[in-house]
Amino acid sequence: MLNYLIRRVGYALIMVVLVSFVSFAIIKLPPGDFLDQKLAQLRARGDRSAEARIEDYRIRYGLDKSFWWQYSHWAINFVQGDFGESFEYEKPVRDLLGQRVTMTVILALATLIVVWALAIPLGVYSAVKQYSLGDQVVTTMSFIGLGMPGFLFALLFLYFAIRVLNVEALGLFSQAYVDAPWSWGRFVDLMNHLWIPAIISAVTGAGGLIRIMRGNLLDTLGQPFVEAARARGLKNSTVIWKHAVRIAINPLIVILGSEAFPSIITGNALVSIVLNLPTIGPLFVDALRKLDMYMAGTCIVLFTMLLLIGNLLSDLALAWADPRIRLE
Repeated sequence: MLNYLIRRVGYALIMVVLVSFVSFAIIKLPPGDFLDQKLAQLRARGDRSAEARIEDYRIRYGLDKSFWWQYSHWAINFVQGDFGESFEYEKPVRDLLGQRVTMTVILALATLIVVWALAIPLGVYSAVKQYSLGDQVVTTMSFIGLGMPGFLFALLFLYFAIRVLNVEALGLFSQAYVDAPWSWGRFVDLMNHLWIPAIISAVTGAGGLIRIMRGNLLDTLGQPFVEAARARGLKNSTVIWKHAVRIAINPLIVILGSEAFPSIITGNALVSIVLNLPTIGPLFVDALRKLDMYMAGTCIVLFTMLLLIGNLLSDLALAWADPRIRLE
């Protein structure tokens, strides 16, 4: 186990370095840079010192240096906890991200909980009631969830929440708790707001997992050990939940780490923009649009680290769920 963890951590470090370099290079590929956009804005305002101010910006951010110097300087500082300064906001990236990283992780975990709560029971029900009306309803709804874009469902659900349920749907906090220190009241307020984005993200991600759970359980129910358990006189519910589901759920654990969790992290970016959530997503999209390379590069590295952690945790969870699996 220890050797496995060491190898995975080493692999993760290599991946982070490669992703950071490639993303940094891609951001620099388009013709022009942030300063060209800034110069156009200053000239549009009639600023007569536009060129001088742009030159100051160029020196301040090291944009007069080579690509290799810019990347190495940013990477070394990143390791030390200094993520650079945002071009657009003229503030340290670390300060701008602040609680956004925490909120991104909280939203992703909440979405995973809802995904599990939807995918496993509905997948089991659909398999046990194969070809029934209930199975057809679950199948239809799962295909709708698969085909509907997350932002479209977010808009529809947002309209429903505000018009029908009279819910203050925007944001993760009420106005009184936005900048307040953490307390029990702030936590309760977060929970009251968190369920809307969690459901939106989960519904669009659970459709495929429901179908996978259904197919896995149908295959497992046909295995000899299930017939043997039934022959011993065990209740059908015991056979399904204690024996069959425990085996059928294993591929779902792998998919949650390798596919579902990454999809949730990236998909939440669009949902966060629609619902005005304080996560990494809106800052990342804005940084790409403005060619704010230090902000965009930091967001990409953080996304990569979260995805790698999700993959590692899914492998560990799979080994815990199935004693036959050994991590070597």
